Amino acid sequence: MLETVKYLIGSVGTSGYGSKSTAEQVTDSCPDLRSITAIITGATSGIGAETARVLAKRGAKLVLPARSLKAAEDAKARVLSEFPDSEIIVMALDLSSLASVRNFVSEFESLHLPLNLLINNAGKFAHEHAISEDGIEMTFATNYLGHFLLTKLLLNKMIQTAKATGVQGRIVNVSSAIHGWFSGDTIQYLGEISRSRSQYDETRAYALSKLANVLHTKELGRRLREVEANVTVNCVHPGIVRTRLTREREGLATDMVFLFASKLLKTIPQAAATTCYVATHPRLIGVSGKYFADCNETSPSKLGSNLVEASRLWSASEVMVSKDSGAIFADQLKD
Repeated sequence: MLETVKYLIGSVGTSGYGSKSTAEQVTDSCPDLRSITAIITGATSGIGAETARVLAKRGAKLVLPARSLKAAEDAKARVLSEFPDSEIIVMALDLSSLASVRNFVSEFESLHLPLNLLINNAGKFAHEHAISEDGIEMTFATNYLGHFLLTKLLLNKMIQTAKATGVQGRIVNVSSAIHGWFSGDTIQYLGEISRSRSQYDETRAYALSKLANVLHTKELGRRLREVEANVTVNCVHPGIVRTRLTREREGLATDMVFLFASKLLKTIPQAAATTCYVATHPRLIGVSGKYFADCNETSPSKLGSNLVEASRLWSASEVMVSKDSGAIFADQLKD
C-alpha cells in the first residue's frame, strides 16, 4: 500500500527521481552525448520514440532500425524537425526474423560506426497466436529472441568501442513488471506454444517474453563481469503508458474505475524516463545485471532472480538462434 501511495504522488527514490520524472528531467545531468552512437529498437512510436527524441536532444547519434522503413523515416523527420542537427540513420530490421537480425548487423558493421549504447525497446503483444519464420511463437521471437541475437552479434563491437574510447558501453533491455505474472517451466511452455495454439494464452506468452528479458539481463551481466568487459547491461520496467481508454458504458462505477486507473498510468515522457536514466546517468557507471522501475533499482520476481533459470534460458537461446527450428524443442530444450 505504501509503495502504491509513493507511486501515485511521484515520491522520489534514492536516485532523486520517481514515477513522475520525465526522460528530459533524468537526462539533465547526463554528460554531453555527442560522442555516443546508440541503436534503439522500436523507436517509431511511444516510449521508443520519446527515448530517441531525448537522446537526440542530448546530442547522441542514432540508428533507428524498424520493420517499416516509412515509419522509421517519419520518426526521424519528427526528431529532425525539433533538433535539425541530429544525426540519424534509418535501417531495416524485423526482430521476429533471425535472418533479418543477421542482415541488419551485417549492414550496420559495414558503416564502420562505433556502438556505445544498445536499447532493446521494441515489443509486441500478440492477441492472435502466430509462429515466426524460425518456428518460434511470435511474441517470444519479437520481444526476446530477436533481441538476444541482436545483442549477441553486436557485443564485440560494443566491447571494442568501450576499449577504444574509454567510455563504458551500456545495454538496456526494456522488460515489464508483467514478467512476474509468469510461473511454471519457461522452456516447456515456449515449446508448447511454439508447436500448437491449444496452450496459447496471450497474456502468459507476453509475460514469458518479458521474463526472458530479465533473465537475459542477469546472465549477460554475469558473463560480461566474467570477461571484465567495460560494458554493462540492465533492464527496466517503464510503467504502463497513459493512452485513450475506451468505455463501453457510462455511469458512476465506470467513471470511478477510469479515474483510479488514470492515476496509475504514465505519460509517454514519464514512461521513457527509466530507460533514459539507465542508459545515460553517470551514477550507474559499473552497475550491471540489475532491474529498475521508476528510475530506481528494485527487485524482479523470484523467477526473474533465479540464476540457474537464467543460465538455462541462455543455453536454450543459443540453440534457438543456431539450429534448425525443427530440432529446437526435440532435444536440448526438453529437459
